[in-house]
Amino acid sequence: MTDLSTFVGIDVSKKSLDVATLPAGNPRTFSHDAKGRRQLLEQLPQPGTCLIVVEATGGYERLLVAELVTAAHLVAVVNPRQVRDFAKGLGILAKTDRIDAVVIAKFGQHVKPRPLAEVREKQGELDQLVTRRRQLVNLRTAEKNRQGMAHSQPVKHSLQLVIDLLNKEIKRIEKMILALVESDDEWKGKADVISSVPGVGPVTTSTLIAEFPELGQVNRNQAAALAGLAPFNHDSGTFKGKRVIKGGRRSVRNVLYMAALSAKTHNPVIRKFAERLENEGKLPKVVLTACMRKLLVILNAMLKTNTRWNPRIA
Repeated sequence: MTDLSTFVGIDVSKKSLDVATLPAGNPRTFSHDAKGRRQLLEQLPQPGTCLIVVEATGGYERLLVAELVTAAHLVAVVNPRQVRDFAKGLGILAKTDRIDAVVIAKFGQHVKPRPLAEVREKQGELDQLVTRRRQLVNLRTAEKNRQGMAHSQPVKHSLQLVIDLLNKEIKRIEKMILALVESDDEWKGKADVISSVPGVGPVTTSTLIAEFPELGQVNRNQAAALAGLAPFNHDSGTFKGKRVIKGGRRSVRNVLYMAALSAKTHNPVIRKFAERLENEGKLPKVVLTACMRKLLVILNAMLKTNTRWNPRIA
């Protein structure tokens, strides 16, 4: 990373790819389709000689990132909010696709974000299946909330039909996720390790494999920061504010929340840890957040050493 002198920023939208190269090179635009991505790959510097930075855009970037990594390029996917804050710090308030591409390239040049590990061939499919399951669960929750407020019998019947259909589709998606994980030896090994922890179920397991591929490859502080579980200071002079967590991957944090709730009851290590914090007078929310972080740290260490659950080691 320290030897790199060329940085490429790519602003990804549904129909176009705006590309800026630093320290030299005018922004260019390619169509966001197979032909455009192929043209982009042909015009990029040699793999390994530059860092390519792409914003996370809700899924539009996934196919491009997979093709770039397959071509042996160093690629970093960054949080759009961080890039926008960086632009404001530089005094760049205007916002167009080409300007954004230049800002992303400058972000890569100054910040040098960590490149992705190898993107597995089936990673995109697993990501989309896990995301689709989450969407269906949200839809089911919304329908159940409406059902509780409905008084008309025909409306209640209609809502129940939709809920039944969503339940059926969620089960079908879960079977597809399980089959996909089982078809890959590395994912299957990760799943065996993660699911061996009391309190961690199949939904948490598949979400961590799909949306937290760095788990087991980073240190405990980096893992907590990526999940948004690293506390930030809020101090000024003699004022000492409350530590808060923010940022990170919300979907990962959500499944860890549910896993920590279960682990407080069924996992002896997490239960003992939570009881100690409660006896110290910590607030329930603080206790649960600490349990989430401890659970994540344990999972990270287990994957790093490829070790199944052992309460004595944990």
